[in-house]
Amino acid sequence: MSNRPPRWLTAFSGLVYLVLFAPIVVLIAFSFNDSRRAFIWRGFTLDWYPALFNNEDIIDSLWVTLQVAAIAVVGATILGSLLGLGLARLKFRGSGAVQTLLLLPMITPEIIVGISLLVFFFQLIGSTGSIAQISLAHITFCISYVAITVRARAANLNPQLEEAARDLGASAFGAFRHVTVPLLAPAIAAGAMLAFALSFDDLVITSFNAGVGSTTLPVEIWSEIRFGVSPEINAISTIIVAVVALILLVAWRLGAFRNAASAAVAEPETA
Repeated sequence: MSNRPPRWLTAFSGLVYLVLFAPIVVLIAFSFNDSRRAFIWRGFTLDWYPALFNNEDIIDSLWVTLQVAAIAVVGATILGSLLGLGLARLKFRGSGAVQTLLLLPMITPEIIVGISLLVFFFQLIGSTGSIAQISLAHITFCISYVAITVRARAANLNPQLEEAARDLGASAFGAFRHVTVPLLAPAIAAGAMLAFALSFDDLVITSFNAGVGSTTLPVEIWSEIRFGVSPEINAISTIIVAVVALILLVAWRLGAFRNAASAAVAEPETA
């Protein structure tokens, strides 16, 4: 019996990929359009990329976005990892309800989260928008994603490994640092990357907490496309797609190299 999938399934998969990536391909193509009118092709040009780097509003908003994302990743990763580990290990009456509450920020509509954070910050510190306020807002909704990712990994860890480290003379912190953290590292890294993507991409929550001098890239793009999609926006989007594709390619090659190295090590042992 052939292991090849049915032709209709292959065709359907190709159609799904076409629907997913066709808009991105069109966006990339029109970043090289010689016309400022986004929907009329007039010729090929590279002029919009130098123009993009001369656009101070977009460059400044990109810098603000990276600052906010970096702060959100650090804060959400530390707090979310500790929360996820605690929820996986601590068993108490009502722990199921507490873990269910962790899903609340993920399923609550972003507009509700944005308004509630705006009211909270205004009542607490009287702030009407700043980089610090956006960073705290992003940490707030990113913690749940990191905690759930780490909790899933921590729930499957063997607690005897850390106990063995303690029996061999390691302190509680030493066992946590040299045993627990390395075992949780894949989940922590996944949660950090997820937090970065969510923070970098967020528009709704950020728009409620941004102020003068704290406009992020999604907010800036949203503000500009209300007057029409310019080729400069297509250019910055193309650069982001290219960077993400490059990171994925490097990760794929590293994974393939690691698998090949593991197979080469295991082959002599098997022989």
